[in-house]
Amino acid sequence: MELLRKLYREYSNEDAADIVQIPGGGSNRQYFRITAQDGSTLIGAVGNNLDENRTFCYLAHHFEERGLPMPRVLAVSEDGLRYLQTDLGNRSLFQALECGRKAGGKYSAADIELLRRTICRLPDIQMNGMVGLDFDKCYPQREMDRTNVMFDLNYFKYCFLKATGVEFHEVKLEECFCQMADDLSGETLRGFMYRDFQARNVMLDAEDMPAFIDFQGGRLGPVHYDLVSFLWQASALYSDELRGELTGVYMDSLKKYADIDEEAFRKSLPHWVLFRLLQVLGAYGFRGFFERKKHFLDSIAPAIDNLDILLRNPDACPYPYLRQVLGEMVARSKDRPKALTASVSKYDGQGPLVVRVFSFSYKKGIPEDASGNGGGYVFDCRSTHNPGRYEPYKGINGLDPAVIKFLEDDGEIVTFLESVYKLADAHVERYMKRGFTDLMFCFGCTGGQHRSVYSAQHLAEHLHDKYGIKVIVTHCEQNINQILE
Repeated sequence: MELLRKLYREYSNEDAADIVQIPGGGSNRQYFRITAQDGSTLIGAVGNNLDENRTFCYLAHHFEERGLPMPRVLAVSEDGLRYLQTDLGNRSLFQALECGRKAGGKYSAADIELLRRTICRLPDIQMNGMVGLDFDKCYPQREMDRTNVMFDLNYFKYCFLKATGVEFHEVKLEECFCQMADDLSGETLRGFMYRDFQARNVMLDAEDMPAFIDFQGGRLGPVHYDLVSFLWQASALYSDELRGELTGVYMDSLKKYADIDEEAFRKSLPHWVLFRLLQVLGAYGFRGFFERKKHFLDSIAPAIDNLDILLRNPDACPYPYLRQVLGEMVARSKDRPKALTASVSKYDGQGPLVVRVFSFSYKKGIPEDASGNGGGYVFDCRSTHNPGRYEPYKGINGLDPAVIKFLEDDGEIVTFLESVYKLADAHVERYMKRGFTDLMFCFGCTGGQHRSVYSAQHLAEHLHDKYGIKVIVTHCEQNINQILE
């Protein structure tokens, strides 16, 4: 956080009035909304993948030159791990369409107009956006080729299909994958492939005009991919009629750049839908089954529904053995989500493990372990900056907003907890798999009032949110007990 503040200070010649982290999605990048003294805002990004950061900055600059509605990069840190970009707002297309999703895909006329405005800009990004673009600067590769297709198909196999417990013949399935890779990589209508063109990455301004973010994974590739990524997004629940209408809007816009056979284009889409569904199921498996991220777990059931419907179209899967395996997988998922998760992990949030987290003062001693296990982890917070040294914070504790802001602005406690989370996650997952019932974490500081309270509370919430398990947090010196379940 402090390094991001420094970058902003160097860019603007003033201190930020406020910096607030924006909830992330599937990636490991962190985003922050930075408010200036005059109330204007920027977005600060922190990413540990230097090559990916360089790609984003290059593409953003290129798209700005092409006049496309993308964020503009304003400043980059010397190490390339942080950058500032224009703020395109805090309302995404995904948020704008919430009522339609909750109504089971019954979208209003206003919703459909937003979708039309969005999909008609996709060819501009794909075709106008590729003019003069150096695809060698894309990350991790310059184009979607046969190797890329095989990687995604095997990602599905190892991160999702095997996890479901469906039996299959490795060689026969690989033969289907090879044929599918040959067919898809042979597509000649190509442009800038956004790769993650979805409603969460479309931001709406005050006039509901769309702009586009998170394109750092883009590369040269078939234009069909982005269209099906958007229209067959698992949780969107778009009707076939709406998909057909929006496909027509897309093709009308695409005709500005290329001659297309509309009938042939539409007929090829189910094949791309199949590929995209297998790819996203691989991602849902990894992010959901193994990283336990709720959004991805929730997306599995609608993705399976889409696959079930798609398999009824012979154009979608002209590979008999693959069709057989996928059919068995869909049938197995009817008792979802239990059938899909049972063979993946013993820790589904319903197990017997209870985690107890304590904050304490070293002056009064480490809390005793009442479980009879002899104790657990003890973390010493005294190496981090102590708010208790300053008069405004002496009468409040680590649950109070002022202390939380002090600690997070300083940043030392945040870095400290990043290491704690990794260690705690590994231990919790191991205990769940082995069926253990109790695990204890303790955080100590000088007075048991600020740093230890903040750390204990944040670890408790982290473990509860990530694993859905029961967590009991006790702040010994504050006489506070909470149960998260």
